[in-house]
Amino acid sequence: MRRRRLAWTGLCAGLVVVVAAVALWPVYVRPRIDPPARADAVLVLGGAHDGREQLGLRLAREGFAPRVVFSNPYENSAMLNRICHGGYSFEVQCFDPSPRTTRGEGRELARLARAHNWHRVIVVTFTPHISRARYVLQRCWDGELLFIDPEPALSIPRWAYDYVYQSVGYLKAFFEDC
Repeated sequence: MRRRRLAWTGLCAGLVVVVAAVALWPVYVRPRIDPPARADAVLVLGGAHDGREQLGLRLAREGFAPRVVFSNPYENSAMLNRICHGGYSFEVQCFDPSPRTTRGEGRELARLARAHNWHRVIVVTFTPHISRARYVLQRCWDGELLFIDPEPALSIPRWAYDYVYQSVGYLKAFFEDC
């Protein structure tokens, strides 16, 4: 009897995982990606150094925006220190979000957009974070947001981790204001 109950519990748990993976596929694996268009700024959200910084700089170099704003919640990132203090033909600005979360990044976006009269911003983050970042940033600022990612190669364990991490983040964001 106990063995049968354990088997049913395992089967149900496996089914829940499969249903969640399929249901959340369009949210985390295939989120809406926007084509780049002329914008007031490129905002590069903090996270893994997975090519997002280079993509943000490239978008400005290609003329999509006159400035790139980097979220820099890191204590000692040699890459971001170099980027934040490098000489570019466009403006580069770095900030430490408060709090050091997507919500803090959204607050800074709203502050900068109001101060500089921005209407459209290209946001660069990685694939599993796009939908949640869109949800959070839209709560902070009502301007137009275009989301682009560097399309990093993620392992299956990393995808599994991000399914859980981003889901918890969504739940948390649901109960928070900007």
